[in-house]
Amino acid sequence: LTVRDLAVVLGGVRVLRDVSLEVEAGELVGLIGPNGAGKTTLMRSIMGLLTPAAGTVEVRGERVRPGRPHRAIGYVPQSRATQWGYPMSVEELVATGLERRGLLARARLGRSAWEKVYAALDRVDLFEMRRRPIGQLSGGQQQRILIARALVRDPAILLLDEPFTGLDHPTQDSLADLFLSLRAGGAGIIMSTHDLTQAVDISTRVALLNRTIIAAGPPADILRADLWMETFQVRASSPLLRVLGMVKA
Repeated sequence: LTVRDLAVVLGGVRVLRDVSLEVEAGELVGLIGPNGAGKTTLMRSIMGLLTPAAGTVEVRGERVRPGRPHRAIGYVPQSRATQWGYPMSVEELVATGLERRGLLARARLGRSAWEKVYAALDRVDLFEMRRRPIGQLSGGQQQRILIARALVRDPAILLLDEPFTGLDHPTQDSLADLFLSLRAGGAGIIMSTHDLTQAVDISTRVALLNRTIIAAGPPADILRADLWMETFQVRASSPLLRVLGMVKA
């Protein structure tokens, strides 16, 4: 994935400016910034859901056109954005990732399509739950199913929107292991998250975003108090810096 000089204006407000970012196969880039920094806007632009005021987005050397989402991009929304009370099974929800225009009846799916669904479920270790109603899933299982739905198209780039929100630490650790295995399999991953410790721990690179990229690099290189103070607009005595070990308690 290559983002070059991206600028986005929404409602007359410049939400993003001069954003450049690259993600290679097998990389996990943690996208970190405060609320309103433009993280969701950047992901929507990468998916082709917004028309940028300037700049380009390319996947595998092909330009992403607004209104024409690239098939090589998989998106995993926050679990709360899904209607978990809808009467459908796990495998049926994953199968919706095969078509953009909505739900697919079981009878319309051929053998090859179901093989993709089952392969995606196997990758997230939930194949045995394929016929369970989605309303019976735990929070961690919900997140894994949404990941399977994105994986069913075998994307080159996976966009994760706040995957750890509302999950306990053991479940977060389990998901982190899954992300590392997907990275090892060659997927490029961008993970937007407020869980700073997980991001620093599992990301190959971290991008600090506040309307533009403040800094990007390996976690050890960007754990500098001045960069985080600029990104989050906090003072030098902020608990944020103490938690991350950038200032003494």
